[in-house]
Amino acid sequence: MISKAASNTVVLVSRATLAVLVFDGFLCGILSVLFLPAYLGPVPFPASALIAGAANVALLFAARKVAVRPAAIASPLIGWGAGILLCMFGGPGGDVLLLADWRTALLLIGGAVPPGILLFTWRLQALTAVPHGTQQPAAHPRPSSESTAR
Repeated sequence: MISKAASNTVVLVSRATLAVLVFDGFLCGILSVLFLPAYLGPVPFPASALIAGAANVALLFAARKVAVRPAAIASPLIGWGAGILLCMFGGPGGDVLLLADWRTALLLIGGAVPPGILLFTWRLQALTAVPHGTQQPAAHPRPSSESTAR
């Protein structure tokens, strides 16, 4: 049996870990915007869009270890979106980090769709799962029309 103090400590550590994961998502959003205009020679090479998707999926797996509620599990992705949203605003000199470009669309799609699909599948599994300890009702065969005619 876990004491009340130990239980409170576990809750505090899991909430602090989730807060760090939200900050990591926010930082991932800002860094993915800053590395978005990278070039590989003369060709634009937005590798940060793909890396952001992989990092967000990893953050969701880590959040699932410390949280149970779907909103808490999705909080690192919300932090990533807040970082992206912050970078969409112009600076004091009128400079803009995200341009109306195909790379920005790739960043939004590559960073949000893979973790969104992962969250959707987890939620679908949670909704269709049978609670432990309960048995599914056995399938009863329907009587055929021949057996009811007798």
